[in-house]
Amino acid sequence: MFSFEVRERDLLGRIGRLETKSGRVETPLFLPVINPAKQVVPAADMKRLFGCDALITNAYILKKHSEDGPAKNGLHKFLDYDGTVMTDSGAYQILAYGQVESTPEEIIQYQEMIDTDIATILDIPTGWEISKEYADHTVSETLNRAKSLEALKTRQDIAWVGPVQGGRYLDLVSCSAREMAKLPFQIHALGSPTSVMEQYLFSLLLDMVLTAKIQLPPDRPFHLFGAGHPFMFSFAIALGCDLFDSAAYSIYAREDRYMTEYGTLRTSVLRYLPCSCPVCSNNSLKELLDMPKVDREESLTKHNLYVCFSEMKRIKQAISEGRLWEYLEMRAHGHPSLLQALKLLRKYDDYLEKNSPITKRSGIFFFSSVGLSRPEVVRHRKRLFDRYSDPSRRTTLVLLPPSQMEFYRKRREYRNLYEEIGLRVNGEISKIDICLYAAPFGITPVELHDVYPLSQCVAVYPPDDETVDYIKDQVVEYIGMQNYERIVVLYHANTWEEEMTKACDEAMSARGIYCKVIRMERGLNKNLLTNLASAISGID
Repeated sequence: MFSFEVRERDLLGRIGRLETKSGRVETPLFLPVINPAKQVVPAADMKRLFGCDALITNAYILKKHSEDGPAKNGLHKFLDYDGTVMTDSGAYQILAYGQVESTPEEIIQYQEMIDTDIATILDIPTGWEISKEYADHTVSETLNRAKSLEALKTRQDIAWVGPVQGGRYLDLVSCSAREMAKLPFQIHALGSPTSVMEQYLFSLLLDMVLTAKIQLPPDRPFHLFGAGHPFMFSFAIALGCDLFDSAAYSIYAREDRYMTEYGTLRTSVLRYLPCSCPVCSNNSLKELLDMPKVDREESLTKHNLYVCFSEMKRIKQAISEGRLWEYLEMRAHGHPSLLQALKLLRKYDDYLEKNSPITKRSGIFFFSSVGLSRPEVVRHRKRLFDRYSDPSRRTTLVLLPPSQMEFYRKRREYRNLYEEIGLRVNGEISKIDICLYAAPFGITPVELHDVYPLSQCVAVYPPDDETVDYIKDQVVEYIGMQNYERIVVLYHANTWEEEMTKACDEAMSARGIYCKVIRMERGLNKNLLTNLASAISGID
């Protein structure tokens, strides 16, 4: 009754098809938290107003406060909702109050009784300000409860969630995920991330999510508990999170807080309604603020839901286009902590590159050195230095600046350059290697230039200082791998290219390799070709 199929991918993000006994839904998926005791927007309106195909509610709260309604009639009828329903187990209440008035066995039995679609074991959340000894206890006890599930459950049509604990202790997170991966869960989740997200510790969240993901089976969806603010959706999805849940949309509305894709504003500071959802289109700011408290709360709840669901659609579109990195980089500039976390993604370069698509439907945009961690750049670096070998022993390297990249996009012009140089160096063209140096890939042999995405890239020029340093390092490292006897570097004056030529000249001088630097004035004209031929021949 359960299946998960990945349809499209970008970075670690994926558009998937998840099927439960109540139907099929598409991931990434935002599940609004439904509190039957106080729900401003009824579950029945979630699908009608927002196209919400799945939601989450708390089995422990239902068991404690809803008498036998859900058990007698079934959870879907009780909520008046025919989509996919996930139930949490009461672990958050353990985190908040220290204990719950139920046992793991009772919670398993109750979730089966109410006919939920996706159920969660009653795990022990690690929390935040706790010792490593207690964190280790939460991992061990959660694992023990997870192992007992198979003997306790009686139904096979419910998907079960296996939570990963460990909190900020990454070695425990890794251990927890590794052991959970051995058990027959259909879905996994990261436990105890709420405090991390509330404090904007996105660098730690990055480590927690990827530490778990590396150990878990890639064919199982990954749920991030409590991630309900749209400004961080793209970040979490890029790390491989497929499911999200939160009650923030309702809590914020109760506190007169207005969600946007980049943060949250209190209604008291609003001067406009910067949104085109039905709530904001059909009401002026004054009308919204003048509403009775209960009506304003309902309107803000609906607005916040519209923002959450709209952001999910934008991210899916970015994945489909192969532009999730660009979208993520744009969103990351909305908060310093998010941008810092994106920069630290370089720690996981190899894992990200290994699990990202090799080709896409579109080219890429490169904005700054932050993009040096994107999989396409990392993949080019790895493959150039690990796999590429010159088909023949070429003794001379000609390095051309980025402004000449267009020159090589047509085979005829590319052939003409070889012919022009060949005529001037007595037919020794087979010994000449031509490479381009540019952001973001550093150095590219012309033979590889048409390989995706080397010529399907638009970069900001001039590049920032960190990117210039990266280009210099790549050029020097590439030259060090070859056996060139002579290097000729072309550059434009008064640009960052001068720094590259100086670094190249110094590195080659230290190795005793002849290096000639030629300044370009008007492109590859006849005079320049003559000077280039002389330099290749070793004539100063």
